[in-house]
Amino acid sequence: MNKFQGFTGSETFTQVPDSFFRKLLNEIDDLAELKVTLYAFWRIEQMEGGARFLCRTEFAEDADFMRGLGAAELDAALEKAVRRGSLLKASPRGEDRGAESEAGDFYFLNTPRGRAAVESMQKGDWRAAMRPLSAHSLSPERPNIFKLYEENIGPLTPLIADALRDAEATYPAEWIEEAVGEAVKRNKRNWKYVEAILKRWKVEGHVQKQDQRDAREDSRRYSEGEFAAYLKRD
Repeated sequence: MNKFQGFTGSETFTQVPDSFFRKLLNEIDDLAELKVTLYAFWRIEQMEGGARFLCRTEFAEDADFMRGLGAAELDAALEKAVRRGSLLKASPRGEDRGAESEAGDFYFLNTPRGRAAVESMQKGDWRAAMRPLSAHSLSPERPNIFKLYEENIGPLTPLIADALRDAEATYPAEWIEEAVGEAVKRNKRNWKYVEAILKRWKVEGHVQKQDQRDAREDSRRYSEGEFAAYLKRD
């Protein structure tokens, strides 16, 4: 057994419903089913958009998750989770058959959102192809913006992680990096300050900000560089 080195103060934590600990945890007696259920919580929690689900292949293609778990065990665990009611299963229909059907059935968490999506899908009112973010595109690697924040500002919290994702979707990556640099330089190591800089640049224009920085650099080059001797007072 490899010894676990412990959780870090910089990682995010996945929300798990209270009823999982109060009820399901005591009832699930199969390790594979437990793994499937927890994995679904983790992957689906990180998705965006109204309809969030996993295809069977999305479980199977994650090498880290499937370590020690065979294909037959995965299928049996998924079926157990569905029978227990922790997951909901829906099959592609109509236009969803084809590329999506090759990925297998769709698995939703049995939440109000999941139940509504399955009901809509069964009525033919919702297409899987319309979901905003597919789990296929979800990388297990943490975004670079998280690392930038941790190295310059401080430990991540779930609220900060959400704010960082929003910022990454709103501003260019180079803006965020520069804004963090400005905050560090001014010893204002908090996200509110960084966010204020980004909002100001968005309103005033990043070009104006760049022009101001170039002007400061030109001034410094003249006062400290090759023309410095001519600028000294007698």
